[in-house]
Amino acid sequence: MSAPTSVLYDAPGPKAIRRSRLLSVVSVVVFVVLLGLALLRLYRQGQFEADLWSPLFWPGDEQFPAVWGRIGTGVYYTLLAAVLAIAFSLVIGTLITTSRLMLGRTSRLPLVLLIEILRGTPVIVLIFFSGKFLPAVGVDLSNLWYLVIGLVLYNCVVIAEILRAGVAALPRGQSEAGLAIGLTRSQTVLSIQLPQAFRLMLPALISQLVVIVKDTSLAYFVLTGPEELLRIARQLRNFFDNPVQIYLLVAIIFILVNTLLSRLAVFAERKLSESRAGAPDAEPDLAENADQIVDADSATHGSRGPARDTHEEDPAGHGPAR
Repeated sequence: MSAPTSVLYDAPGPKAIRRSRLLSVVSVVVFVVLLGLALLRLYRQGQFEADLWSPLFWPGDEQFPAVWGRIGTGVYYTLLAAVLAIAFSLVIGTLITTSRLMLGRTSRLPLVLLIEILRGTPVIVLIFFSGKFLPAVGVDLSNLWYLVIGLVLYNCVVIAEILRAGVAALPRGQSEAGLAIGLTRSQTVLSIQLPQAFRLMLPALISQLVVIVKDTSLAYFVLTGPEELLRIARQLRNFFDNPVQIYLLVAIIFILVNTLLSRLAVFAERKLSESRAGAPDAEPDLAENADQIVDADSATHGSRGPARDTHEEDPAGHGPAR
């Protein structure tokens, strides 16, 4: 039996397989030893005493309701900031992608420059400048909005680039078909290319949305508010002196939130696929539709058909115009 082949790398031979298994076993042993040493050190420091865990995980503890009330406040502001940042980033990112696709090669240069500047700046710097620069010019907002603005400045251009990559990955015939059936350039982008780009790039978009949720914790380092989850965790840590327990709980909450977000995206993707597969005739192939229209026009106008305006270039240089 021949070994499986790959276009990315050569299939490992018997020696490579044995070496890989040996390294895997050694890695697992090293990890278990390090984990055991860490747990032993925590035990000697008294981090496993019940007094440190019960306010967080034992409902019978008298401080349990108050602690979870504070954690609920942190979760609320974290999710509120994430939802606002995600909504504005998706809307503005879509507008940026649409504008960039419709502008000409020269006229889109300022937009491309702005995208590169924002994308190349660390998100924590953008949050810091939004919290310092906007109050200095008289824009008085709550710290929650400074956090949202900083997150949107960075993530909208990232989402715009993801969507642009999705549009670029589509077959050229998709846009040509839209133009051939009489749609304008903007209608072709909005009704044909962007919906397909969203479906195509949904995994990358979901990854970026998860990043937005996690980046809300950056407010803890550069702003005096809001009371998001990490800031609440610091307050509880200072009061109970249990950093291991509280940060373990914060990590679990972030993992649960991001897992739910990923599951929701998978559900939406599955529904979109099912609706598309269940109605194959509801959306006739645009290229086929365009061919039919061109053929009908040719039959009606004789030899003028193929030489219609569909072969003229638009002023912006985007290919065939109406």
